Amino acid sequence: MACTQNALTLTSEGIVTDTGLCKLCGNCAEVCPTKAIELSGKPQTIAGIMDEIEKERIFFDHSGGGVTFSGGEPLLHSNFLIELLDECGRRGIHRAVDTAGLANTDLLLEVARRTDLFLYDLKMMDSERHQKWTGVPNEKILENLQVLAETGANIIIRIPLIGSVNDDIENMTQTARFISKLAGQPKVVNLLPYHKIAQHKYGKLGRPDDFRLLEEPTLSSQLKAIAIFKKFGIEASIGG
Repeated sequence: MACTQNALTLTSEGIVTDTGLCKLCGNCAEVCPTKAIELSGKPQTIAGIMDEIEKERIFFDHSGGGVTFSGGEPLLHSNFLIELLDECGRRGIHRAVDTAGLANTDLLLEVARRTDLFLYDLKMMDSERHQKWTGVPNEKILENLQVLAETGANIIIRIPLIGSVNDDIENMTQTARFISKLAGQPKVVNLLPYHKIAQHKYGKLGRPDDFRLLEEPTLSSQLKAIAIFKKFGIEASIGG
């Protein structure tokens, strides 16, 4: 009854949500007595986030770690991100930014001046294939990575490895060749094999077919990728 969009129906199998009607307002989550449904995330202030970071400081001070800003895409919220990076810098907290690199170059450089480490996603070298699987071409992403490397930024390149999408020898070879030519110190590459742990989440969102489009990479393709990067003098490892 709390749903203003009439998106919820009580059935013999429980409450069913019509995702076409749901506006994600969160009214149902607020009144659900068992918390069977809840919103992930809430509006925050700079001060509120810093309070949460400070609670964990004792752990990353001992481990040598720090704070990683990811998402989604943190560069979409550039003003907020820059304020957080500045505040972490004032407190001597190590700052990492996890980005797909599709952003205004000047903005990326502004962030770079405040960032100790970039985790940079690199999915595919062929722009048409990149467009097919991600919805955008990759020229800007590659250009930004080259510019970022020229600044001397500390960069770890992360490649989500997906079976029958980007784990083929041709793409891995093109990727390794591109990375080997980047300015600065040789880059470390983390290969992140796609997995199906989130399959049940797609079912809850009413999108089980979207999940079935992708395959986990074989162990053989992962080892071949590592070998290809090694030929170009690049340290690549699974995970990271």
